[in-house]
Amino acid sequence: MSSLNKLSAYGTGFQVKVLTSLLKHKEFLQNIHDVLESESFDNPAHKWIIDEILRYYKQYNTTPSLDALQVEVKKISNEVLKVSVIEQLKEAYKTANDDRDYVEQEFSAFCKNQQLKNALFSSVDLLQSGKYDDIRGLIDTALKAGQDKNIGHEYIKDIETRYRAEDRSPIPSEWDKINELLMGGLGSGDFGIIFGNPGGGKSWCLISLGAAAVKLGYNVLHYTLELSESYVGKRYDACFSGIPVDKLHEHRPEMEKIINELPGTLIVKEYSPGRASMSTIEAHIQKCKDLGVVADLIIIDYVDLLKSKRKSAEKKEEIDDVYTAAKGLAKELKVPVWTVSQVNRAGAKDDIIEGDKAAGSYDKIMIADFALSLSRKRQDKVNGTGRFHVMKNRYGMDGMSFGATLDTSIGRIQIDTEELDEANFTPTNNSQGSTGSFGAFNQSEREQLSKKFYELGG
Repeated sequence: MSSLNKLSAYGTGFQVKVLTSLLKHKEFLQNIHDVLESESFDNPAHKWIIDEILRYYKQYNTTPSLDALQVEVKKISNEVLKVSVIEQLKEAYKTANDDRDYVEQEFSAFCKNQQLKNALFSSVDLLQSGKYDDIRGLIDTALKAGQDKNIGHEYIKDIETRYRAEDRSPIPSEWDKINELLMGGLGSGDFGIIFGNPGGGKSWCLISLGAAAVKLGYNVLHYTLELSESYVGKRYDACFSGIPVDKLHEHRPEMEKIINELPGTLIVKEYSPGRASMSTIEAHIQKCKDLGVVADLIIIDYVDLLKSKRKSAEKKEEIDDVYTAAKGLAKELKVPVWTVSQVNRAGAKDDIIEGDKAAGSYDKIMIADFALSLSRKRQDKVNGTGRFHVMKNRYGMDGMSFGATLDTSIGRIQIDTEELDEANFTPTNNSQGSTGSFGAFNQSEREQLSKKFYELGG
């Protein structure tokens, strides 16, 4: 190594990954900002970026946004440096963070060693002067370099952080009204649940959410505990191509062309219900990360079918355990997690499904950040209609209901932007043997309904 205070031994690729972590993760910058120096980097463009990161952090207590960096880049008078900075920023933002832990640990150790080396050099003169307390202070400071300094959200200092969109990194759905209610979509650490009756299209909702993310370039891990991997894959094929599931084999060339142009990555993993636990899913997520696929969105169809680590005589306690673990997974990985769940028998007969109709445990809704219900009665399945109801929303209003159209042959789901007037619905009177507010089916409707159930795949 030509110089102890250079990163040359780590190579340019390593230094770019350091920039990636500094630009994307406030916690890393927070831990090393006091020992971070631009002179440790070889490339003049890297030096400029580091100086700008440190300047921004000193003023706003967070990492600079891409917009802020673009403004500062325009001020560079040296055109050669400007072009180089732009290229290095592009490289840093597109570089995968699959080995982030290693990069940050190594760089923190480098900074710590540099601080310790400087402290030892400075101690020579202090030793001759007998200033032992000063020496002890320098060594103590050096040993603390790079340690975790994150004490939480500092309310006064972190104004910039909490008003930046990338703080939550929401992933939008294809439903504009839901995105509006969720301040852009389900975000980092958020847990969302869609409730519905059996065969009502809940799994298709998850397909729609996953497909929307893949089309935006995100990496999606879809866990299925009901349907097979290949059939879930076909549902995604139908959703992306607009070709009904039962017709895909007739249009394979055009379907494959559409699939091959998708910017994101989708992995579908099947587990047996009651055999897999949240630990099983965590192990698979780590395996994908080791192979270079870092999850941006996790879908579990569905959490109720996972095995609880907690054995209890009360089924409710086991359900609460797996739902708490799902929320914990979202927070730990800082990614959104979507799942679906059943409603009880009473809820299956309602035009609008309220929160008290959640099957198994009401605590599911308490754990969730966003809870949505989908009501589809028999006539809805014939007509391709339904009603969504916002049960809970940590990021805005709830209690509203919206009409929807659903084509379950291709997973095309559209949610109306205008709120429904629930007063227009006739309640179901089960005590008098009523079939619901829509009445009985004729023969033609029964045939259509049978076809719809086949397309839903149960």
